Amino acid sequence: MSPLEAASAVSIPARPRAGGFARYAWAVLAYNVAVVLWGALVRVTGSGAGCGNHWPLCNGTVTPLSGTAATTLEFTHRIEFTHRMMSGLDAVLVVALVLWAFRLFPRRHPARLGAALAGVFLVTEVLLGAALVLLQHVGRNPSVNRAYSLSGHLVNTLALLACLALTAWWAGGKPPVRFAGPGAWMAAASLLAFAILGVSGVIAALGDTLFPAQSLAAGFAQDLDPAASIFLRLRIFHPLIAAAVEAWLVIFAVTSFLRRPAVKPMAWAVLAAAGVQLVAGFVNLVLLAPGWMQIVHLLLADTLWILLVLLCASLLAV
Repeated sequence: MSPLEAASAVSIPARPRAGGFARYAWAVLAYNVAVVLWGALVRVTGSGAGCGNHWPLCNGTVTPLSGTAATTLEFTHRIEFTHRMMSGLDAVLVVALVLWAFRLFPRRHPARLGAALAGVFLVTEVLLGAALVLLQHVGRNPSVNRAYSLSGHLVNTLALLACLALTAWWAGGKPPVRFAGPGAWMAAASLLAFAILGVSGVIAALGDTLFPAQSLAAGFAQDLDPAASIFLRLRIFHPLIAAAVEAWLVIFAVTSFLRRPAVKPMAWAVLAAAGVQLVAGFVNLVLLAPGWMQIVHLLLADTLWILLVLLCASLLAV
């Protein structure tokens, strides 16, 4: 066995109760993906202003409006309020994850670090979400500053999902990572490239929501109009960035399993997810980005991100 293969076989023995913790951590990760998808529903329905500019209260009250009248106000109110309730439950789940990790695992165990960082990024996630509401960067607000707010929110969300995934991964007995060696820079470049792609996707999705096109031709005309919103003029770059990043991920995945054969299953998972995501992006473009397809596209993007993070962790395992 070569030194490289020996290193890939190293793992941290799982404690008897670590299996239950790992399953809980995966469940918390899945729940967070659901929260992210509901947040996308808030955006595509224009419900971000459903609770006004109040936070953490909703229109100055603790509970949503009562009544059965199916008004637009009530509809957006309930969607936004549901998202806040999901986020509140998420805080409880992540706090329990952190406390359980520190009680179960010894000092310097990577699962402790992952859980602690997840707790930190959840706090910043909540604060960024509150800022979106208080700054009124929600609903149909087309201000340029909204792009910065959403981009920061997106990067923080990716960090949160990555920490939750790594917590579950390490709790299952996988070895910690060491950011060194020939594959380190490729892993870093891959994660950075995906984050840039995600930011461009947020801007494109917001443009689709705020300025829906009636046809592909009309959409391209919007993108090329010098007087159009910045969200539309930047939207055209998203497919180009997506194609470039997908090509890079193929190179990274293939290089990864050639360098360390043990990561081949995870590399193939990234390749498959990247292919499905590329097809979904094309379908989203052809269908003129309907709300449901935007949410499917986001689900696939989150799945690809999680698999990419785990591939990097496998490649850089000590």
